[in-house]
Amino acid sequence: MTDAYKRFYINGEWVDASHRQSMDVINPATEQPFASIALGTADDVDAAAKAARAAFDKWSQSSRDERLAVLDKILAGIKERSEELAQAISKEMGAPISFARTAQVGTALGHFSTARKILTDFEFEEARGTSQIVKEPVGVCGFITPWNWPLNQVSCKVAPAIATGCTMVLKPSEQSPISAMILAEIIADAGLPAGVFNMINGDGPDVGAPISSHPEIDMVSFTGSTRAGRLVSKAAADTIKRVTLELGGKSANIILDDADFPKAVGGGIFGCFGNSGQSCNAPTRMLVPESRMDEAIEIAKATGAKAAVGDPADEKTRMGPVVSEVQYNNIQKLIQTGIDEGAELVFGGTGKPDGFETGYYVKPTVFAKVNNDMTIAREEIFGPVLVIIPYKDDDDAVRIANDTVYGLSGSVIGEPEHAKRVAKRMRTGMVHLNGAGPDFAAPFGGYKQSGNGREWGREGFEDYLEIKSILGYNA
Repeated sequence: MTDAYKRFYINGEWVDASHRQSMDVINPATEQPFASIALGTADDVDAAAKAARAAFDKWSQSSRDERLAVLDKILAGIKERSEELAQAISKEMGAPISFARTAQVGTALGHFSTARKILTDFEFEEARGTSQIVKEPVGVCGFITPWNWPLNQVSCKVAPAIATGCTMVLKPSEQSPISAMILAEIIADAGLPAGVFNMINGDGPDVGAPISSHPEIDMVSFTGSTRAGRLVSKAAADTIKRVTLELGGKSANIILDDADFPKAVGGGIFGCFGNSGQSCNAPTRMLVPESRMDEAIEIAKATGAKAAVGDPADEKTRMGPVVSEVQYNNIQKLIQTGIDEGAELVFGGTGKPDGFETGYYVKPTVFAKVNNDMTIAREEIFGPVLVIIPYKDDDDAVRIANDTVYGLSGSVIGEPEHAKRVAKRMRTGMVHLNGAGPDFAAPFGGYKQSGNGREWGREGFEDYLEIKSILGYNA
């Protein structure tokens, strides 16, 4: 443990927390603390928000070249400290070290690189007849980020905010704060004026809520559960600040009858199990033609033998523990609910895998012959649990896919033109065709109770801009 984690970054300096309350950060593979952080309060938020407000006038008028120079230094810092970042992520939320290096740290590089690329030639002004349309930074931003993709979620907010000339107050998840502390150190060395970037550790009630309601904060961007998103929106309502939310999901993976069935089913299972199932866009509902359900079950059984958990410090591990005891217990309850409601357990189940009595390890689990009205088909489990649901035809598949309060992501696998037609009917913010991976240039966000606004790409960049019309400017 180190005293460095007991301080916050406010107004260009590492400062002591206003109170002495602290919290251990638990390694989910060992169930033991490996670091300790100070917990902030509304007083710390107030100091950070006022610093960000004071810095806004100057930074909002900074040049394109000044912002590009800062982004370049941050990118260089992430590359230089990439192993340190990966080790922190692996310890704080259980990501296998190989996955932490490639995917988790890789997303930070992707978001800062994308923001830099967009900024290079972005047109902040446009002549429209006799008027001038000007895009200006939205102001002081409050960021509240989750534990499952800690560096990704921080970076996809901070990078475009810096690029557009905003100032900010960040609260990373108290469960995975160490990677954010390292990134804050990198940003502190990047040449930003004091007050542009501020970071406070803490929990939702004591730091997240004050950020959401603070009158000096113009925009709050939150990533997390739909339940917490509602609280953020309510707290922000009195000040009429802009709110963007990236929330839960229960994404459907439609496997069409003309797909390469063994490859699609096997790949879909491992796609769901990535990051131990702890991704809001995980394809957790696999839809297969009802005439091929038995075939899908046999493929799943064969795949189950390869779906093993392991020590995240081992280079060969592909699936580690889930983040916490609370998360582990929630997943166990939902698996038991699936059994109780009559779903067919193909493999996995309740309890810890053999040989993993210590650590928050969940048995990778697949249910088949699931009805879309079952709890395990309705609720976001956020663990390595997949449900296989039968459908009659394309219309039925689309109906089932859209029959959810969520609308974040989806997947369609099959003959390309057929898959495209089905994808266009899905009420989700994203659809992956035939295994397509993430695209930093494409907007990320959802319909319905999966949130509002967009992150990533040009659309995510523009969410940090206000639009001003200057009439008669070109008369």
